[in-house]
Amino acid sequence: MCSGRVDLDFILRAFANGQDGVFIGGCKLDECNYVTHGNYDALANTYLCKRILEIIGLNPKRLRTDFMSGADGNLLAEYTDDFSRQVKEMGPLGTSEGMDADVVTLKLEAARKLVPYMRLVERERLRVPVKSEQAYTEFFESSGINTLFDDIFLDKLAISQIMQLLNRKPLSTGDIAKKLDLNPSDVSRHMMTSSRHGMVRYDTASNCYARV
Repeated sequence: MCSGRVDLDFILRAFANGQDGVFIGGCKLDECNYVTHGNYDALANTYLCKRILEIIGLNPKRLRTDFMSGADGNLLAEYTDDFSRQVKEMGPLGTSEGMDADVVTLKLEAARKLVPYMRLVERERLRVPVKSEQAYTEFFESSGINTLFDDIFLDKLAISQIMQLLNRKPLSTGDIAKKLDLNPSDVSRHMMTSSRHGMVRYDTASNCYARV
């Protein structure tokens, strides 16, 4: 399968299902058998997913992508052995990051809900115009890309996480902030926005927000 077919959702789903690390192997850049050069899509998804992992509190080194030819079996063995060693050193997903397993799952599922939105954003604002490793490196590692990504993604991720929590049971602003390690004032802002959009309602009897 072309590495370009490894959708962002596939990666997040693997982590949500409890995988401690994800390794993607693709053809060498600029040696794709297809005109689409899907391995550059794999490279872009790697950069995007690493940033998502970092934002939700997981070590981005748990995801790795390497490119090699079909004849590079020795390189594949070397890369996978090295990655397996690194993942074992990091330990189970969430452990070294100091996160409860339930919170890890919730955050990953919240991120998965945003994948369709991220596909649109990637096409419009995060698409690298030139397919070259240097161009992708300069774009995704530039000083402004994290700021742009945060502007695009942070609020939507916070709301998605809150909705995942409220799907379980009604909660107060304080409970939500504590559970997700968010600022209570930010939670209140998100709740006002979500209430206007008809996503949540406020129960005055319990002083909690609930899904509509």
